[in-house]
Amino acid sequence: VLANDGISKSGIKALEKGGFEVITTKVAQEQVANYVNTHDVKVILVRSATKVRKDIIDACPGLKIIGRGGVGMDNIDIEHARSRGVVVLNTPAASSIAVAELVFAHMLSLCRFLHHAHREMPTRGAQEFNQLKSSYAGGTELFGKTLGLVGFGRIGQEVARIAHGFRMKILVHDVLFQKEPALSQEIQSKHGVEISTLEDMLPRCHYLSLHVPGLKHALIGASELAAMPAGACVINASRGGLIDEKALLDSLNKGHIRYAGLDVFENEPEVHPGILGHPSISSTPHTGASTLEAQERIGLEMAQRILEHFPVG
Repeated sequence: VLANDGISKSGIKALEKGGFEVITTKVAQEQVANYVNTHDVKVILVRSATKVRKDIIDACPGLKIIGRGGVGMDNIDIEHARSRGVVVLNTPAASSIAVAELVFAHMLSLCRFLHHAHREMPTRGAQEFNQLKSSYAGGTELFGKTLGLVGFGRIGQEVARIAHGFRMKILVHDVLFQKEPALSQEIQSKHGVEISTLEDMLPRCHYLSLHVPGLKHALIGASELAAMPAGACVINASRGGLIDEKALLDSLNKGHIRYAGLDVFENEPEVHPGILGHPSISSTPHTGASTLEAQERIGLEMAQRILEHFPVG
């Protein structure tokens, strides 16, 4: 097993117990195919850094499994791999709590100006304490606000669970529910949310959080942002490109959208400088699943899934 983007110690231990040798050497993208072939690698594990495209899949006939630690598999040519008999796995359950908590970290940071205060207090706090106190006196509460969730898989459900603790009203849009009305009723009852279309949801949201797979086009563009209430906030800890960054910057600069919290970006790692430097954006470098606990769960879940395909003995 080549864990090219790393794996937790518990994951390594489980795989070794199952008879695997685990290699954690970081192999450069352009050298992956050669390394897989020369070291008889049967399984390659990646996160978001390493890409396993058609060229690597075709060049590595001995490859049996491609594993993505985490949820999204945009960096893997899934259908081509499966057409060549290569199993593609991910760990959809392991990182839900970590991502959901980061969503609220961004929301709280923005509504209480923590993203500013953290930078300003060390340099201005001693001499300008009262001025800063005045500047940050207009914070808002999450209590009673309406949160719109686009996508209601494991992560969306975790976000809803936390939102109930803040006594927020929760609207949910998921294309699956529109196709299955009976499931929609079950979800509303079980999770205490209101199912909505995107069009109906947007004008009602104080906060909007995205939890859907990557798309070939932006889900939230200029018209969607304009449909939201003035002073609303958008959060994306899902996939880069789901929000049109140019449209977002335009809306922020006009003062319509008040804040944005972004963990993912259109052109990672080359993030638009206007995004990074904008005073109304709280940004993190794609660290949604990057907690010690999530990494342990990811490693163990991945090891278990691999061992299902290669049973011990």
